[in-house]
This record gives sequence, structure tokens and C-alpha cells, in this order.
Amino acid sequence: MLKLALGPVLYYWPRLTMFEFYQQVAESPVDIVYLGEVVCSRRHELRLPDWFDIAAMLRDAGKEVVLSTQALIESGAELTTMRKLCEAREFLVEANDFGAVRNLEGAGFIAGPHLNIYSEPTLAVLARQGARRWVAPLEMDRSAIATLLATQPAGMESEVFAWGRMPLAFSARCMTARNRNLPKDDCQFSCIDYPDGLVMDTREQKAFLVLNGIQTQSALCCNLVLAMPDMADMGINVLRISPQARDTLEVVAAFDKVRRGEWQPAHAAHVLEPMAPGGSCDGFWSGQPGMERSAALEEAI
Repeated sequence: MLKLALGPVLYYWPRLTMFEFYQQVAESPVDIVYLGEVVCSRRHELRLPDWFDIAAMLRDAGKEVVLSTQALIESGAELTTMRKLCEAREFLVEANDFGAVRNLEGAGFIAGPHLNIYSEPTLAVLARQGARRWVAPLEMDRSAIATLLATQPAGMESEVFAWGRMPLAFSARCMTARNRNLPKDDCQFSCIDYPDGLVMDTREQKAFLVLNGIQTQSALCCNLVLAMPDMADMGINVLRISPQARDTLEVVAAFDKVRRGEWQPAHAAHVLEPMAPGGSCDGFWSGQPGMERSAALEEAI
């Protein structure tokens, strides 16, 4: 059976909101929970000890817990935090840059989506360094994933981003602060005012991207629920659901019902559509532009 993973919260939520959210996650049917600040080190509502406390609580609830490292390391302080995460051998760590890979060599780790694993040699190198599971890049299509699955090292698991606004890029500049004419170093923690990011429209008033601090996301929500039977047949092990400000646990429940055979994927796609921020898309899976919607998804919703 496919495993369900809850990705790290990519937005800046208040401290109490985070603790309440993970208390609910502990009672949910997700198998794996990723924790940590992946986007920006200025987000200080939760400190490292808080993440460890949440990790212990989720582990006691029977979840596999993974600590995620920051994707773009820009300072000595961020490097120190990354090293502390990598030294916490009590939990698995998801490496989101190759500095973390080096610190985790031989320890066993998850090769995160921001490592951009596109080729068999890259996957083989990461396996030799200790990777236990790899997460496919967001824009990787079905055929490319199938090619890597056919030759992936024995014992390695695979994971696909199946729900959520897609992280597309990182920048040294904070675009959320720039939107308010603030410098990055005096951003006034603007991201906390946008629990699902700040939507950026085209001149035609069509939602195009989402600004999330130094991260740029898709405005549409990736929804691969229709591909679940195909993914299981391909040998994919884990589906990742990215948290959002509303309906995250309802999304988890829908994916869980599909994997258990209680719902048909098309029914789930219809139920999930109102929960998709900005509407759903699945273009990357079939090798099309990411914001495209397949005919099957269009019919289902």
C-alpha cells in the first residue's frame, strides 16, 4: 500500500497554530511527517528545541518523523542550524541541499526534492552516500520517474509530491518583503500575514504564482490523486501532501480513502477540488506545462 507523507509546512504560521496543527496530525492517517523550516531562517515562531519536541510527540503517536533542512543556505547561522539537524541522529533527516548531504554521509537520510535528482548516476551517488529514499523533483514527469525507478538502487524508496502548491524556485531576495517595500533584513516578518502565501496575478487578473518569502510557488494546486493506482503499479512508495492553511487533514483523509479502496480516484478528485487553493492542476505528471489540467482531471472535477 502507498504510504502518505505530510511535507514540511512551507509557510510562516503562528506558534500556537503550529502546535495545534501537529496535535491533529498525530491523530491522522499519515504515515510520515516532515518537520522543520525549509524556506527562511528568519521565521522564529518555532525554535530547534520546539521542532524536536513536536518530533518526539509524533514519534510517540506512531509516525515516522523526518527533520527537513533549509533549501537555500545563505549564512553561517543557517549553516550551524543545518549541522545541528544533521547531528540529531535520533530522527531521519531530509537533505535539501548538498551541504546537508555531506554532513549526513553514511548516516542514512532522505534525498529531498530540492536536490534536483534527474539522472541515474545522481541517484546512484546519493545511494552510496546513504540515501534511503529520494523525492522526485516537482516538474519530473511520469516517464522520467519510471526510468529512474527501473534502475534505482536496491532497497531505496521513492516519493512523489502529490498535493499542494508547488515550490518552483528560491531566491536570495524576499519577494514578500519587497511587495511591502521592505528590505529582507527588516522584513517585519511579513510572511506571517499570508498563511497560504501571497498570490501574484497577471495583468489579465489571472492567478499565476504565489510569493512565499524567498520561495516562489505555483498559484494552482498540484493534485495527482487520479494517478494513485498508476503510481502504486509503478512501485512508487510514498505520496507527499503539502500542508495548507485549511483542509489539510481533509485532503489526507481523501487520499487515505483512495489508497484503501474506499473511494474511486475520480470521486476523490471531485471532493478535493474545493480544497485546492486556486484550483487544481496535474500537467507536470504527463509532461505538459505544470499549470495544465489533464482531460481526466477536468472531467472528474
